[in-house]
Amino acid sequence: MNEKALQKTRRLPGWLRVPLPGGKNFTRLKAEVQARGLHTVCESASCPNMGECWNSGTLTVMILGDHCTRACRFCDVPTGQLMPPREEEPQEVAALLANLNLRYVVITSVDRDDLPDGGAGLWARTVAAVRQSSPELKIETLIPDFQGQHELIATVCRAQPDVLSHNMETVRSLQKKVRPQCRYEWSLKTLEIAHREFGLTAKSGLMLGHGESKDEVLETMQDLLQTGCRILTLGQYLRPTREHLEVAEYIHPDVFAEFKQLGEAMGFEHVESGPLVRSSYLADRQAQSIGI
Repeated sequence: MNEKALQKTRRLPGWLRVPLPGGKNFTRLKAEVQARGLHTVCESASCPNMGECWNSGTLTVMILGDHCTRACRFCDVPTGQLMPPREEEPQEVAALLANLNLRYVVITSVDRDDLPDGGAGLWARTVAAVRQSSPELKIETLIPDFQGQHELIATVCRAQPDVLSHNMETVRSLQKKVRPQCRYEWSLKTLEIAHREFGLTAKSGLMLGHGESKDEVLETMQDLLQTGCRILTLGQYLRPTREHLEVAEYIHPDVFAEFKQLGEAMGFEHVESGPLVRSSYLADRQAQSIGI
């Protein structure tokens, strides 16, 4: 990436500063989620777009608890203190979403490698419960890789979400550094099963700023495209705490715009690319753009 692309400084560039979340709809959604004892990745992962998305009526519900079995070095979701899955959670999520009367929802989860099925069964039951209580609601599932286990990935796919999302997060050469308990091939397999075996709309995302080269980003984009992935998101990695990986570089907005153009020229049907973009950022708009 050229010099214009990089701001090698510990100070946050102006284009990454966002206002604190607030507003009437934000307050309403926060109260509803807390009242039911549920979790959102928006809060757990300290998403910078939480205020904008919640005020527009879009949120990402997180199931299977709020502690993860993995310790990806970019992620602010805590590890440890794992609790058994709550069998009533699918119905609780369905009730929350029916009450909120949304048009589009993203459901995600922590990784639960401690469970025999990785949580896939509860995943499928949650999608089914939401579908039954809110038949008009469009459902995007942002799922783990289930350690590449075909039957577990297929269990979620059989529930037929409108969009099946799984994030690659970074380029091949940086996988062990950024997410040491994951595998590049597991992520490709997850997306390929979703699209090629179940005909689902597949989606993935990358974080830039870990020190990857432009060629590596383009190579990863091509690998994702070959799985049948139709929607791609690209955003800037932001360090949640001093315990996490340092930001290697801040990527200029012009470079994100260039990647959007290159991705669409490759064949992706929608590319959401910008410093503050996250996988679920305006996910309803991403899906609408390809006819969902």
